[in-house]
Amino acid sequence: MKYSFLPAILLAGSLFVGGCDSKNKEKIEELEQKIAQLEQSQTAQPKQPSNVQSVAKIDPSTLGKFKFDDMQFDFGAIDQGKVVEHTFTFTNDGQSPLIISNVQASCGCTTPDWSKKPVKPGEEGHVKVRFNSANKSGAQSPTVTITANTSPSITKLKLKGTVNTNNTASNVAGPVKK
Repeated sequence: MKYSFLPAILLAGSLFVGGCDSKNKEKIEELEQKIAQLEQSQTAQPKQPSNVQSVAKIDPSTLGKFKFDDMQFDFGAIDQGKVVEHTFTFTNDGQSPLIISNVQASCGCTTPDWSKKPVKPGEEGHVKVRFNSANKSGAQSPTVTITANTSPSITKLKLKGTVNTNNTASNVAGPVKK
């Protein structure tokens, strides 16, 4: 009697596995059809949404244009702790007002200030840069990155120089008492 249930269980198990196999085949075929439809729709030109306006390309010659007197300033050799200031002057050599949206220094030792109002064609503007040499030594070359409505939209200004340290190892304050 123990073994009379065994053939019934084996028969039920084989029917169950066989039934799952046909369902899986149907699902696979359905997924393959969906993939084929997606691939065909991707090769067609995508439609632009109705709420998006087409953007005309802007002619770079109609934008504002920087014309700097100099784009690099060499502050020479200075003592550590000194603050150096330099004003980069520019003319808008373009056809529309030049708008500076951001000016960013490459390090915290350099702080920029710039013309916040639009600079009309033919007029001058400025970017004033302050370099603080505290805790700096040796050759220094910070950069200032300007973002504006120009082509290209990024313009870089450079400072360079050397910071001299007058401290020797014997007179530097440290953790050891003398």
